[in-house]
Amino acid sequence: MRFHGRMPPPPPAHLQMVEGSDPEFSDDENSPLNQDIYGGSRRSVQETKAWDVFRTLPPSTSSLSEDNQKFLEITIKFLKVFTYLLTFGVVLTSGVITKGLVLLMTSQLKNTKKLPICAKNLNGLSNEKDYVATIPEEENVVWAWVLLFCFIVPELGTWFRSTRMCVFKSWKKPPFGDFFWVLLFETLHTVGTGLLVYLVLPDLDVIKGAMLTNCVAFIPGLFGLLSRTRKESRVALKVMMDLLALACQLTGFVVWPIVEYGKDPNGWRIWLIPLAILLTSFGWWENYVDKHSKFSLIKYYGGIKERLWRTRYFCYIFVSLWKCLVFFTVMLSAMSTRLQEFSTIFELRKAFSVHSINVTEVRETLPGHTVPDFPTVAPFENTVPIMSSHGTPVYVFLIQVLTAWLCYIFGKFACKICIQGFSFAFPVNLTIPVSISLLITACGLRFDTACSFSVIPEYLFWECKNGDILNDFLNNDYAWVWLFWLLSQTWITLHIWTPKCERLASTEKLFVTPMYNSLLIDQSLALNRRRDDEGDVKTEDLNLNPDDHENEVSQYYETISIHTDSSNNNTSKIKSSDHIIRIYATATMWHENEEEMMEMLKSILRMDEDQSARRVAQKYLKVVDLDYYEFETHIFFDDAFEISDDNEDENVVNQFVKLLVNLMDDAATHVHQTNIRIRPPKKFPTPYGGRLVWTLPGKTKIVAHLKDKSKIRHKKRWSQVMYMYYLLGFKLMDQPISVDRKEVIAENTFLLTLDGDIDFAPSAVALLVDLMKKNTNLGAACGRIHPVGSGLMVWYQMFEYAIGHWLQKATEHMIGCVLCSPGCFSLFRGKALMDDNVMARYTTKSSQARHYVQYDQGEDRWLCTLLLQRGYRVEYSAASDAYTHAPEGFSEFYNQRRRWVPSTMANIMDLLQDYKKTIEVNDNISLPYISYQTMLMAGTILGPATIFLMLVGAFVAAFRIGNWLSFQYNIIPILLFMVTCFTLKSAWQLIVAQIMSASYALIMMAVIVGTTLQLGEDGIGSPSAIFLIALSGSFFIAACMHPQEFKCIIPGLLYLLCIPSMYLLLIIYSLINLNIVSWGTREIATKKTKKELEAERKAAEEAKKMKKKDGLLAFLHKDQMDNDEGSIEFSLAGLFKIMCCIHEKPNDDRQQLASIASSLESLKKRFETIESHMGLPPAGRRRSSHQPRSSLRGDGVSVISEHAGDDYSDSESEKSGPKEERDDLVNPYWMEDKALKRGEVDYMPGAEVQFFKDLIEKYLYPLIKNGTEQKQVEIELKELRNKSFFGFFMLNALFVLIVFLLQLNKDELHIDWPLGVKENITIIPDTQEVLISQEYLQLEPIGLVFVFFFALILVIQFVAMLFHRFGTISHILASTELTCCNKKAEDATEDAFIQKNAVDIVRQLQRLKGIDGDYDSDSVQGGQLGRRKTIHNLERHRQKKQAIGTLDVAFKKRFFSISAEAAENGLETETPVLGNMRRLSMRRETIKALAERRETVVQERRQSKMQTMGAKKPRTRTSIASEADNQRVFTPTGGNINDAYESDTDNYGIPPSVRSALRFARTEENVIYKP
Repeated sequence: MRFHGRMPPPPPAHLQMVEGSDPEFSDDENSPLNQDIYGGSRRSVQETKAWDVFRTLPPSTSSLSEDNQKFLEITIKFLKVFTYLLTFGVVLTSGVITKGLVLLMTSQLKNTKKLPICAKNLNGLSNEKDYVATIPEEENVVWAWVLLFCFIVPELGTWFRSTRMCVFKSWKKPPFGDFFWVLLFETLHTVGTGLLVYLVLPDLDVIKGAMLTNCVAFIPGLFGLLSRTRKESRVALKVMMDLLALACQLTGFVVWPIVEYGKDPNGWRIWLIPLAILLTSFGWWENYVDKHSKFSLIKYYGGIKERLWRTRYFCYIFVSLWKCLVFFTVMLSAMSTRLQEFSTIFELRKAFSVHSINVTEVRETLPGHTVPDFPTVAPFENTVPIMSSHGTPVYVFLIQVLTAWLCYIFGKFACKICIQGFSFAFPVNLTIPVSISLLITACGLRFDTACSFSVIPEYLFWECKNGDILNDFLNNDYAWVWLFWLLSQTWITLHIWTPKCERLASTEKLFVTPMYNSLLIDQSLALNRRRDDEGDVKTEDLNLNPDDHENEVSQYYETISIHTDSSNNNTSKIKSSDHIIRIYATATMWHENEEEMMEMLKSILRMDEDQSARRVAQKYLKVVDLDYYEFETHIFFDDAFEISDDNEDENVVNQFVKLLVNLMDDAATHVHQTNIRIRPPKKFPTPYGGRLVWTLPGKTKIVAHLKDKSKIRHKKRWSQVMYMYYLLGFKLMDQPISVDRKEVIAENTFLLTLDGDIDFAPSAVALLVDLMKKNTNLGAACGRIHPVGSGLMVWYQMFEYAIGHWLQKATEHMIGCVLCSPGCFSLFRGKALMDDNVMARYTTKSSQARHYVQYDQGEDRWLCTLLLQRGYRVEYSAASDAYTHAPEGFSEFYNQRRRWVPSTMANIMDLLQDYKKTIEVNDNISLPYISYQTMLMAGTILGPATIFLMLVGAFVAAFRIGNWLSFQYNIIPILLFMVTCFTLKSAWQLIVAQIMSASYALIMMAVIVGTTLQLGEDGIGSPSAIFLIALSGSFFIAACMHPQEFKCIIPGLLYLLCIPSMYLLLIIYSLINLNIVSWGTREIATKKTKKELEAERKAAEEAKKMKKKDGLLAFLHKDQMDNDEGSIEFSLAGLFKIMCCIHEKPNDDRQQLASIASSLESLKKRFETIESHMGLPPAGRRRSSHQPRSSLRGDGVSVISEHAGDDYSDSESEKSGPKEERDDLVNPYWMEDKALKRGEVDYMPGAEVQFFKDLIEKYLYPLIKNGTEQKQVEIELKELRNKSFFGFFMLNALFVLIVFLLQLNKDELHIDWPLGVKENITIIPDTQEVLISQEYLQLEPIGLVFVFFFALILVIQFVAMLFHRFGTISHILASTELTCCNKKAEDATEDAFIQKNAVDIVRQLQRLKGIDGDYDSDSVQGGQLGRRKTIHNLERHRQKKQAIGTLDVAFKKRFFSISAEAAENGLETETPVLGNMRRLSMRRETIKALAERRETVVQERRQSKMQTMGAKKPRTRTSIASEADNQRVFTPTGGNINDAYESDTDNYGIPPSVRSALRFARTEENVIYKP
């Protein structure tokens, strides 16, 4: 250790321990707020002078992403309330109908059943008499089969889903033991269900049967009891409740048999109740077993349950069919006991056809049970046959299947969008009570009069008891015991009230088996819903204070590598913290302007604020946030350096890097709504150029990688390669943890790719993360990109982007995969990028002409193509909105599309050519999807020909000219444009294209008018009218389905006017300029050295000389010497020249001056050399502030602090001294730039330096091509251009020729269009004959094919859009919280409210605005002019010296100022923000609950201090994320102590004065010590 400076001074007097201060309360609460407790971001530190106190208030937060979010909030909340009610109603109604129909069907199975009927609508029966219908065996048979069909339908659905999964997805064969137990339990369940339906329920009245269905949870309750472990909270109480619930379920085994004993001598079937409901309950065994159980059998079953995640679908291919066979066997066996002839069961034709039902008159009996003896008046038995309704069983079957499916679908939908409690659990538990209430009512009405229900046939009704049903049940049948059955089922299925699964969870995560049992729909849904007791992330495994290992391997990526593996011998064990979402925002920048950079920085700062709120909520409010993520931003600047104005031999950062540095404070001011300064960036020299690191107010980091194109390969694709290998290779694969942990971390690490002008909100990223969580096979997800800007071109792009996302991207998402996830705003899974043939192949250097087009021009699409070819899925989330700046000028737009069009076609053709392998590897890409993409590609290739023919036809219709003349008018401009593109430079091509586009727009307007008139003549039934109406209608409906984007439909007319330009001229321009591979947008001239300028001048002169040597004039001048001149010269127009008295031409004045200057420079250097040898210091020279260094030690880190601004001296004095020895890894020239501010200088660890050196050497060395290679590449690109354009031209020419010739000969070869027929009536006056002729519209065959071709695409896209809209709305609803629903009932605790709204509470408490009491200034912005206290506000603002600038410290200031006593007494809290939180209903109880949590935090800190004194540390609950973990995850500096970060040691055990002094001393040590 070498000492280079002074010792740190003692802490200032005002930081000494104050008497009476609480040493445990050590979180800056006792420190004055004007101390520099955090340097990450701060307000103005300089003292404001009295004459300069006038302010510019921070502008109101106005970004398109936030404005759009606010617009949606109210609408979505109303929609969610409606969804709550609708889903609740559908689940309850369909469940009740399903249950009622099943009981109706079982009621018809009782043999010789007699039912009073209504004679009102029956012929031959008297209305005054009572009649009874005897149900024949045919009715028993038909309803037995209908029950079988109802059972089979969902089982066939299970078989179909299982087969589809095994055919199109990956599957695994189960062990024989697993398959045996699954088959056994499902067989028992099926047998039990069959016995219950065919033998038990028909002999019970319907109300008893409905009650009995609440007793089928015995085995789930038993297995759940045996799966309890001591780790659960209140396990003793839960075991007691389990035993009580099992006892209640057991009473259902015996109550009805005991009650019915002896009443019916043939009622032996009643004793099957215990067996039937016991066997039925085996169906849900899997959901209630746990591999952690103490009982070996349950533990074994738990292992089967775990393995079934992969083997289920293979098992159920066979199990589902086996269950159908078993149920059929049970039906035959059960019905054989009810039918007189067993063969009757197979007489289906007779059973399902119309058959007779005997109706017998009911005679009144006398007291002696005899009837009056009137044989002559009426016969003893008056039996009248009536005919059955043959369609009734079919209708009942269809209704039952539909309602059961609706109950299941809406129940699953409720679980997916996180409204499970009210819209799933509540209606499922209400199904039986509501059904019983309705059945009691129905039976009572039927008992009063048989004519009560006329909707169903007279002979159909439930099996009801006669008399006072309600009183009879309560007194005689012990029906009140049903309440215990209902409560016991509710306890056993209690998990459905408190779900913990993620939003939009898959069916496999929601339900154990993929379908349902339609005969027991409510029990099936409740017991089949998974008991997701634990989330993926367990907070107990994290260490909140892991500072003991702070410096071990802190340069590595992961959160807790050392802090878990070093203390655990089982290093392969996966930690639950490995499941934490880690997001790297990777932005590529080049030449963005101020407005564009500002939007991107504001978006990053909003993410920083959101991440801070989630971290602080877990740390201080002790909640678990399943949406928590860790975040860091990396910006990759291409061409970040330019030649210094002061020293041509050195580089400095360019104007765009300086702009980024200057905008950081402005962006923070915009986001936080208060004047704030971010700490100057820390500067790192790197092998690729340089690095700047900012620490934001929320303590996330922005790392700007400044790329020097002379050291590392530039352009966007190579920046992507750079961050993939750095973040996924070096920071993940190169860390010392197990492979299993790397696998999990890679799966939960995501790269958020951004452009330098993107604007987005944190909610947009959260929606993309939701998609990633839902499907682990998802490699990438993109959001809805909105173009922003002004002008006609932006308006055009608004409509184009809208239609492309609404229809095309939605269709790709629904029927296959999205082909391009744009790099401006997309989320990529780290594991997918790390797969074979993705990252490694993405580094392929372009060696062929095709590579330049496919790889470099369309890098985003190529990366997605690589993911698709490896089997990953790419999705689109329409709810995730992002806004990017679109080209506003015509030329910029054309150049952008010139890059996009060929690369898009090249990548799609690559995918289509390899479609067989892709279909085999990728489960989401099928042959129909490939066919759809083939149709789109054919439409793209033939698009210019189609537009050309459209123009020809439109000219004919609009201008009333012939086909040939119209053809000529249209072909000549196109050919001229082709010649222009081949011969002129790009600038002239664009001018011609712009002129032609304007002309075509005028022509298109005339065409639209003419086409409208033609449609009026042809009628609405013509093909053109139908297609136009369908196209316009689909666009309009799509806009209505996207209400917040409805304004995008307005530029539709502009889109129509631009069709010839965009689909004809642009395609031609793009293909003819295929050989140009420049970026085309944001290109500016860069600074050049004098040497480069001199070389360019010489090259220009040489080119000029070479040009003169060519042609006739060169021949005539070939003997002339440019260096000769004559005293007398005669010339004729430069053709002839006569010189007399020839002598050599003198040198130019400039050349002479240059020679003199070089001589003076050499003399100056010689004088300086002599002076240096004589020891005379030159005037104005300053000693360098840096020691000459030639290398950087790889085993240590040196920290250099730049202090005063006077260290900088002017460039003249620097030039006067000897040239300073520089090392680009030690003291590069660019770090001394004043524009980068006086931030610290630091160095990368040796391992990281070596990594970048190796990476550059292998993949990213600069591509310097010599002239020969460059010319060869240009020749190959031109050859590719010529081949591509020739093929493209010939295809379009052939298509135009065929269609045009068919159009000319339409009279001979055509198809009559059946719609829009015109009738001509001709009257011949002479003969008075009336001739009626029909005139059909004629279509040529090719035209008809194209009409149906485009119509088919339109239908596919429209239907897919509707389905995608439903999925998007579901996603939005799942992500929307209703604050009104969060307000619990009176008996709910405020802790539950805080648990639900913890992140929102922290967002309010951590606001920087108003932290120093500037609430008055907040109100003046919108206050009345007369009430403003302008002078007082200015004076108060001047007196402020420094304010808190970090979010967590602002939170702690407010959080620790909350007083429980003040809240209890109704007094105002110490910080006014708490009073402004009306949106979160900060009631007195809520403030009190927050105060209690504050006391808990303080108590934990005191216990932590006791631990440092030797006390035993108590076991406390920790949160997902700790600040130290967050620091270790994202530390690019190799683990040096970051002064901008408050460690947990600072927060927990040291008094504030000592802590402040130590922090000061620690900072000094970093400066003055060098290893």
